[in-house]
Amino acid sequence: MKKLSVFAIAMAAMVFAACGGNKSAQNTESADSLKSFEQEQIEASIKMQLDSIASEVGKLKLTSIFQKDAEGGLKLTKEEMQVKPEYLLAASVAENAATLAEKYRMISALDIDKRTAALYEMPVDEYTAAINKLAADINDPSFKILEDGASVAETTEDLYNEMSKNGRINYFWQMASASLVEQLYVVSQNSDKFLSVIDDEAAANISFRVVLVLDGVKRLSEYDPEIKVVGDALAPLDVLNAMTVDELKAQIADAKEKIEAARAALIK
Repeated sequence: MKKLSVFAIAMAAMVFAACGGNKSAQNTESADSLKSFEQEQIEASIKMQLDSIASEVGKLKLTSIFQKDAEGGLKLTKEEMQVKPEYLLAASVAENAATLAEKYRMISALDIDKRTAALYEMPVDEYTAAINKLAADINDPSFKILEDGASVAETTEDLYNEMSKNGRINYFWQMASASLVEQLYVVSQNSDKFLSVIDDEAAANISFRVVLVLDGVKRLSEYDPEIKVVGDALAPLDVLNAMTVDELKAQIADAKEKIEAARAALIK
């Protein structure tokens, strides 16, 4: 009887422990489920915010220097074309892009420089080859919506939506950031000339692009740690908030070193 009583007590203890363990496991599972639900809600909210910001970015045209002549782009005189820019990236730097994020940034930067080279009637075949090679390496089906001759540097809403469908929203912001920085860098080399064809509204739009891209990257960084390097590089550019052409020229001149630093951080 004594042995039986001891056995019964031991069994009761085991059952109690099992029940307590199940209850603890259920509580943990419930907490994890709640955490997962809250995380989903946070990410859904950020996604909506990013959708809205991307929509605004998509409405902004590239700075005039990077537009085609038919779209009101900048035209240089024969004398101006004789002084070729030495500040453009060499197409060969595409080989330095190792990670996927770096390749997305590089393809945008090279596209901007290709347009600048074309403005000066410089050969662009090497840029085209490098961009095509990067696009093949990236293998993003989103690029299929781009029409022949379309620029990947033009981070349109259509491109954003397509990249969203393919789960590549974070890389859209990598591209938008690199495109923005390279445009600012090129303009900073000769702002008097390159901004001579824009009006105050266009100048304000350039500043607005800076605000939008900064905001997008900041929101994305809440759940994409890889974008942090981009956010850190762009943060000093928040000083660009011009409303007129004169203000923009002055601000770009003052921020020239910050723009150069951002470029060095994003495009290596």
